[in-house]
Amino acid sequence: MARNVVISGGGTGIGLAAARAFAADGDRVLLIGRRAEMLQRADVPGALTYAADLSDPHAVRGVARYVADEFGTVDVLVNSAGGAGHLEPEAEVHDPLGAVAHTWTVNFRLNVLTAALLTEALRDRLASPGGRLLFLSSIAAYRGSGSGAYAASKAALHPYAFDLARQLGPRGITVNVVAPGYVEDTGFFGDTMDPARRDRLVAETSTGRAGTPGDIAQTLHWLASPGARHITAQVIQVNGGAERGH
Repeated sequence: MARNVVISGGGTGIGLAAARAFAADGDRVLLIGRRAEMLQRADVPGALTYAADLSDPHAVRGVARYVADEFGTVDVLVNSAGGAGHLEPEAEVHDPLGAVAHTWTVNFRLNVLTAALLTEALRDRLASPGGRLLFLSSIAAYRGSGSGAYAASKAALHPYAFDLARQLGPRGITVNVVAPGYVEDTGFFGDTMDPARRDRLVAETSTGRAGTPGDIAQTLHWLASPGARHITAQVIQVNGGAERGH
């Protein structure tokens, strides 16, 4: 039976790969993202699209109304929207503390606020029983990200997911987090990835390769399957062993 699947950040990278995985099962997919042109180019069979800034409560209310009209019930919600601010406009901040405040605010807006607002707007529409709520974290939540801001924002999703797992469990809804390592072909790093850094990240894995959007998408797809119905409040790391070191 076809399910209703909502995916934020669905126009590119991991979100797009996940959308294709669900659509291949015949599920009805709604792609949400800030850039309408990216959503329109996604080319996911049968997918609906909705452009919105998910850090804006007013915009999220619009998403909720659209979901109510088109889907009614949400079987799977994947919170894939996020980033480290590489694609954001440069801030004209000259005060060092002002720059810190900007970096941390951007990262929590992109990674925490977007997920929290969309989840809270749609939580009452999650299928009961059988709903699946999924979040995208990062290996950075375990070992830092250099600046600390991105890592902290991803780590913040973990306790939020655990709280939701306890709250929604009685309704037969599972809540889990997937934490990827270095994944290529996502646009996440913008123009900041140099060959030496890439080689170092790949060398940290035990598998000797970078992750792909499909690696993460298939994990999300499995967590949303009936076979994972007794898995909840977990953080699944998909990083080729890099978090353990090599």
